[in-house]
Amino acid sequence: MAKVISVCGSPNSGKTTAALKIAMELYNFDNKKPLLFLSPDLNVPSLAYIFPHAKDSELYSVGVALDKTDVYRDDVMRQINNVKTLANFGFLGFKSGENHYSYPTPTDDKVLGFFQAMKDIAEYVVIDCTSNADDLISTLAKSHADAVIQMVIPDLRCMTYYASCAEQFEHLAEKRIKVMNTMEMDLYLPINEVTDHFHGVDFTLPYSRALKQQSITGTLSERIPDSEYRKVVKDIAKAVI
Repeated sequence: MAKVISVCGSPNSGKTTAALKIAMELYNFDNKKPLLFLSPDLNVPSLAYIFPHAKDSELYSVGVALDKTDVYRDDVMRQINNVKTLANFGFLGFKSGENHYSYPTPTDDKVLGFFQAMKDIAEYVVIDCTSNADDLISTLAKSHADAVIQMVIPDLRCMTYYASCAEQFEHLAEKRIKVMNTMEMDLYLPINEVTDHFHGVDFTLPYSRALKQQSITGTLSERIPDSEYRKVVKDIAKAVI
C-alpha cells in the first residue's frame, strides 16, 4: 500500500529543499520505487525554482488536474514533471505566474480524491506542506499522512509559529518525526535551547554548503554530493519506511 509522508514547518524553515532531499533519498534507499513529490505552494510556486531552466511550455501544473470536476489517476499522470536522471520520480506543483486566483479552490472531496490518485500511481507520496493554515491540501495532507516530518529551525520565529498551532501538532504526535534543520553556519545558534523547547528532536540536518549552492544554481533536482548531509537524510528515510 502506498505511503504518504507530509513535511511541514514554519515559514522560511528550508522545508521545501529538505523535503525534496528526503524524497530523493527515500527513492534511492528503497530500490527506486515510484515516488511523487507534491508542493502545493501558490505563494512561491515550486516548479519555478526546481526547474529554473525549463520553459513554462515544458512544465505541467497540478492546478490543471485539480480543476477537473473529479480527479482521476490519468489527470494526475498528465501533470507530472520529470527529469531524465530520476526514472519513476515525479514532481507535481504550480508554475511561475500562477497564484490563488488561477484556479478555483478545491473541495475536501476533490483533494482526497487527488491523494488517492497519487497513491494509485506511486509507492511513496511526499507532500511539501505550506505553512499557510488556510491551505486545504496541506491541512488534509497532515491529517491523512502515514508519517509527518516536522521541520524545526533554531530561531524564535519557529517557536512562535509552532506555539500558535500547538494543538494541531499534538494530534500528530504518534506519527511525527522531528527534524532540526541547520540552515546557517553560526556558532551562536540556539540549537540546544530550541531542542529543549520541543522536548528533543529525532534528527539534526547539518548545514550544507553544497545544498546552498544547488539552491543558487538551480540544481536541486540533482542528488546532493554532501555525504554528511545525505547520511542524515538517509536515516530519516529509514525512519519513514
